[in-house]
Amino acid sequence: MPKKDGFTLAKEIRLEDDTIPIIFLTAKSQTQDVVEGFTIGGNDYLKKPFSMEELIVRINNLLNRTQLQKNSEILQIGHYMFDFTKQTLQFKDEEKLPLTHREAHLLFHLIKNKNQVLDRTLILNKLWGSDDFFNARSMDVFITKLRKKLSADKQIQILNVRGFGYKLIC
Repeated sequence: MPKKDGFTLAKEIRLEDDTIPIIFLTAKSQTQDVVEGFTIGGNDYLKKPFSMEELIVRINNLLNRTQLQKNSEILQIGHYMFDFTKQTLQFKDEEKLPLTHREAHLLFHLIKNKNQVLDRTLILNKLWGSDDFFNARSMDVFITKLRKKLSADKQIQILNVRGFGYKLIC
């Protein structure tokens, strides 16, 4: 790299953001270089020469791990704490409510798109695999269940947007 080496750049990136994935692609193959790369905060270290296939696999694995970490975050919605990984919903300091797999995924998408209309067809295809009549009725049941579980906080509403989908207001 002209003007800066990868280690210096990685240090600067880590000072600003510790979540950005970093893969070192380098000719530095000594053990001390590899150790330094990981110590600085690198997520992977690939020594030259390497194959493009290996690089692509490593990038995909790193992106998948990063996405899983993002999904495992505990999200706040009003006075509720939603743990996507554990599939639980907790109102203030009360007991955690278990959510089904579908409830958790549906709530996750609603939260990630809060205050926006979430397209019904898109969510049906993503969570149920098709947007047929029976799956649509099933989704309506899950929306009703989520409304009931979120009813302790009056500021939270899941609205039907006729002809389009649902909108989470909070």
